[in-house]
Amino acid sequence: MKPKINLTLALATLLCLNTTVNAQQVNVARALVPAEKQVNLLLEKSEAAIAKDTKLIAPRTLENGQLKLVAGRDWTSGFFSGMLWYLYELTKDPKWLAPAREFTQKLAPQQYNTGTHDLGFMVYCSFGNGYRLTKDTSYKAVIIQAAKSLSKRYNPVAGVIRSWDHNADKWQFPVIIDNMMNLELLFEATKLTGDSSFYKIAVSHANTTLKNHFRKDYSSFHVVDYNPQTGDVKWKGTAQGLADTSAWARGQAWALYGYTMCYRETKDKTYLKQAEGIARFILTNPALPADKVPYWDYNDPQIPASPRDASAAAIVASGLYELSGYSKEGKNYRKTADQILNNLTAKYTSENRGNEGFILAHSTGHKPAKSEIDVPIIYADYYYLEALARSKSGVKF
Repeated sequence: MKPKINLTLALATLLCLNTTVNAQQVNVARALVPAEKQVNLLLEKSEAAIAKDTKLIAPRTLENGQLKLVAGRDWTSGFFSGMLWYLYELTKDPKWLAPAREFTQKLAPQQYNTGTHDLGFMVYCSFGNGYRLTKDTSYKAVIIQAAKSLSKRYNPVAGVIRSWDHNADKWQFPVIIDNMMNLELLFEATKLTGDSSFYKIAVSHANTTLKNHFRKDYSSFHVVDYNPQTGDVKWKGTAQGLADTSAWARGQAWALYGYTMCYRETKDKTYLKQAEGIARFILTNPALPADKVPYWDYNDPQIPASPRDASAAAIVASGLYELSGYSKEGKNYRKTADQILNNLTAKYTSENRGNEGFILAHSTGHKPAKSEIDVPIIYADYYYLEALARSKSGVKF
């Protein structure tokens, strides 16, 4: 389902790309002032909710205007603790250290969770950032165990890590583009242990995904279903996008970020070329608005009367900052990332003490399921703070 090319819109997009040359650098200190106030409120609200229901461990979104928290097994459970670690890193304020440790520790049981592919999100965003900043050896142990758990979902015949266990009537061995984000946990485990098996699984998954998930224009399918006995591809489509042949905005963002990270970890130029191709698809797309905060799906015929996805923009910005350190187009990537981040700060942040303390508004989670549409979502805030951190140096490390 390809977009109809609107010449006026395409021209406007090209002009917008040219304006990135004059994009202002991000004022991180200024952006952090309201962000800290918001997260202070979100922390206060979350602690109060957890005191009433100890099965809940982290905030996720607003549901009917009310703060929604999740249990540890939810795929979004690690983002809030990761945000606290980023605030500790960005502000150097020790007040963030205790809550960062507290909310990270709540996730410790997930290191043994073999029922999800999302351990990268759950464990690496939390314990990974904690270990990076503190070198706490107990965090190292959790990362290694989580990588072992994730590895159990790998099928050597298909060459990929299984994403979902649900809806067996729809697919046999589904793999979603989001799964690229969980490979960083495996790469890290090899560095921490010297065991190359984690690295080999990550590379196999990245290579197989590159082969089967992408179209000629570098856009990605959301879901690819494999035959686990033969490794053959059974079906390609979507669960959260508009249509099987459309380009779901957050999926394209995961792809950009994931292959940039894979290049960092392997120095395989195939991954760099892939990341650059995905960036080109996103940034020259005629459906991309002038502020570069995309609509939830690039092929939605309701554009411009379609919901935006600030989370996709934050992920893209963070990915572009890292990609800028590797690519010949790095200067333009960095300026574009600055533009996205400045626009998010200026136009997509919550009002003071609004949205129960979430930083960004206007994200879209799962529109086909009529779930989390035009609301704040915790992973948007996580990648926004990560992008702020990366804007200071271009890469995270």
